[in-house]
Amino acid sequence: MSDEGAGGGIAFVEVKRRLGTLHYQTDAKDHAHITVKPEICAKCPHSFCTFACPAKCYERIEGRLVFRYEDCVECGACDIACDQGSVTWHLPRGPYGVRYSFG
Repeated sequence: MSDEGAGGGIAFVEVKRRLGTLHYQTDAKDHAHITVKPEICAKCPHSFCTFACPAKCYERIEGRLVFRYEDCVECGACDIACDQGSVTWHLPRGPYGVRYSFG
């Protein structure tokens, strides 16, 4: 993602900074709308979820998958990308989740 810089050029903006402009009401971890099975992720040959998630909720750190559901934009890409059966995704229970200002 990029924004137009002050000099008319392109200035790149980190995804996490953009996510800071959204309004979230995060549910408790035991009611997370996405869950992953670490034992399956540990054996995953490709980690497609780390590439599919636009919010960067999935990250490989020292060979281990680290998952943070709090920044989720509820697109469902991880559920589609995971072909190993680790990701379980459903809509957050109301009134939790992300609230978009536009669109």
